Amino acid sequence: MDDERIDWQRTWAALWRHHRQALRAARHLDPIRLEQLLGIERQKQALVHNTERFLAGLPANNALLWGARGTGKSSLIKALLNAYAPRGLRLIEVDKDDLLYLPEIVDDIRELPQRFIVFCDDLSFEAGERSYKALKSVLEGSIELPPDNVLVYATSNRRHLMPESMQDNLASGLVEGELHYADAIEEKISLSDRFGLWLSFYPATQDEYLAMVDSYFTDYRGDRSELHHAALQFAQSKGGTRSGRTARQFFNAWGERPATS
Repeated sequence: MDDERIDWQRTWAALWRHHRQALRAARHLDPIRLEQLLGIERQKQALVHNTERFLAGLPANNALLWGARGTGKSSLIKALLNAYAPRGLRLIEVDKDDLLYLPEIVDDIRELPQRFIVFCDDLSFEAGERSYKALKSVLEGSIELPPDNVLVYATSNRRHLMPESMQDNLASGLVEGELHYADAIEEKISLSDRFGLWLSFYPATQDEYLAMVDSYFTDYRGDRSELHHAALQFAQSKGGTRSGRTARQFFNAWGERPATS
């Protein structure tokens, strides 16, 4: 692979580019900070704890962040990079379709002094896909153990990453009082089970959503109740989705200046 140009002393993050068969240094990182992420304190605390253990050379878990869209899953991982890159944390983003190359990517960084998070955003697999097998080998190793300086943090709308159908459940049943899953379900659950840390994300309450809106409109001098009414109408126009993403989009539509961190 042609990733010799990556200077990991100066580069905080890189992206795998399929057509070049190489990593490319990320040029403009999202500046999101941990303190800007509201309404996900439990998830934030758990992932920060896991990441700090990882940086300290202690046992740490691969993490699966799953749940409703726009609830801060990807932003939390980006914010971790901004917080911990000065301590040697690095991020490599790999699309689902490029997981086939993941073992080779990991081979090239396993001896480096930095600590790497492989970031797979919006991860899910459809029936018949096989690229998840490369991910399995990195999560738990094969003949060779996975490297100590690499973890996988993935986000998904699905807890088990793969579609589950009623047909899968038909072959499951009770054996001597214990539930035994069909082979198809066992295969699907076995992938998500390789993530030792599961963090669930849910739509924000109305109060949480309005607090997110307020965090963007810190200098707003108008009637805040009218602002909140407009923000709720905006969320309703997007199917009632109250989330950090919706709050940001509302600011993009109504705000007078870029939000400051």
